Amino acid sequence: MQANFDFIIVGGGSAGSVVAARLTEDPAVKVLLLEAGPRDWHPFFHVPAGFAKMTKGIGSWGWETVPQRHMQNKVFRYTQAKVIGGGSAINAQIYTRGNAQDYDDWRQRGCAGWGYEDVLPYFRKAEDNDTYDNRYHGKGGPLGVSQPIAPLPVCEAYFEAAAALGIPRNPDVNGERQDGVAYYQLTQRKARRSSAAMAYLAPNRGRKNPTVRTGADVRRLLVANGRATGVELMTGERLLAGVEVILSSGAIGTPRLLQLSGIGPAAHLESLGIPVVYDQPGVGENLQDHLDLYCICELNGPYSYDRYAKPQWAALAALQYLFTRKGPVASSLFETGGFWYADPDARSPDIQFHLGLGTGIEHGVASMPMGGITLNSCYLRPRSRGTVRLQSADPAAAPLIDPNYLQDARDREMSIRGLQITQEILAQAPMKRFIKAERLPGPEVKTDQDYFDFICQHSKTSHHSAGTCRMGPDAEAVVDIRLRFNGIEGLRVVDNSIMPTVISSNTNAAAIMIGEKASDLIRQDHA
Repeated sequence: MQANFDFIIVGGGSAGSVVAARLTEDPAVKVLLLEAGPRDWHPFFHVPAGFAKMTKGIGSWGWETVPQRHMQNKVFRYTQAKVIGGGSAINAQIYTRGNAQDYDDWRQRGCAGWGYEDVLPYFRKAEDNDTYDNRYHGKGGPLGVSQPIAPLPVCEAYFEAAAALGIPRNPDVNGERQDGVAYYQLTQRKARRSSAAMAYLAPNRGRKNPTVRTGADVRRLLVANGRATGVELMTGERLLAGVEVILSSGAIGTPRLLQLSGIGPAAHLESLGIPVVYDQPGVGENLQDHLDLYCICELNGPYSYDRYAKPQWAALAALQYLFTRKGPVASSLFETGGFWYADPDARSPDIQFHLGLGTGIEHGVASMPMGGITLNSCYLRPRSRGTVRLQSADPAAAPLIDPNYLQDARDREMSIRGLQITQEILAQAPMKRFIKAERLPGPEVKTDQDYFDFICQHSKTSHHSAGTCRMGPDAEAVVDIRLRFNGIEGLRVVDNSIMPTVISSNTNAAAIMIGEKASDLIRQDHA
């Protein structure tokens, strides 16, 4: 067989879409982009409020975690995208980058070229910001970044309530400072979701050198003489790459595929009868995620978007969006939030808030029959570390996902403190004209043990998994600081699995930045 492509990219998500688009700017470069999921054909992938359907099964692999031994064996639904555009096609469209210190910490760990000033140009390069064009933001890039157009009056009351606790309002949490409450910028353009597929792939459909295949599930990587040469699909078809194979399947999918290919911890692979191609103990280690806790309040009137769950109101909202591009359908439903401190001595904000303009928006979260709001909090710098492992050699089997939530006692302490801060915000006077009563956790939850018992029942993933193919300058790192796999030539990893530590915010903007920076690294390496 001959290599028909220079590069094969496995995973058409946030980073993979970027790399495919950037590499094919050179018409001489032939790229094959493989995505296991379908095209983003359904309207829910494009209207902002479609997010409410996403954690309930649309565009997802349908995986779960293993029982969490530090959370009374709770099993979490663990939404991982299975659609072109990846996480950017199913998320809440929140555009936050993390704190500058996150990236400077990477640099201090030896990841030269990954400090804040190094990555900032790539954030700016990606952006087409509808508000800012300055040191921190760019215009004219592929990715639509917009201010929300459908907030509700309760959002302003939330800002006033936070101010009563000394938490300031911040017009741009991606700018000079992160501290404060804010309207989040959103990956939207003209009231439509701006996924990586829509931003990077759709405008370049006229190019002849990219080939995009959906419904193409990869069984394993092909490796010969210490070099990655291509991939084998579930159908048995083999596809060869002349220059590199690039894994962009995410913090769960990438280590899963590596292990299915015999690349990972040798003892684990041997226990499943998988021939060891390369012993790399770090593959699937270092899993980090933000645990999301929530406070739910019932409202005393129709002040949220809950009523639009009823068919007659949903039809009205659809017509409003169709003709005006405004109203509930134009809302990501979590477009308000901010960053603050559970630990007053933390080096930067260590808690993030997301104000949900309704209840029951995500899978497993309670809903209020008369309508309500949800205020989420997550501790941003967890010390707990988990793993991604295989349960069998069967490539159709779900992986064993273990975030190992709350293994570290400090994670538990800070998570509870973050939840208490959400209760304090919602209890302030500006919220009283909207709120009838706090329903969860409720007044009966008082002690630390009460809070722990509550969060073992009422919590979820923030969908911010990272770290399972750690980047670093050391021999134990899975990839080097140019994202090349240590020990196998012609193999590179480009997704959030390369993060040494998870950033202090939502992770989609960082995935796109990683795709932009990796594209330059690849071009430099193969000039």
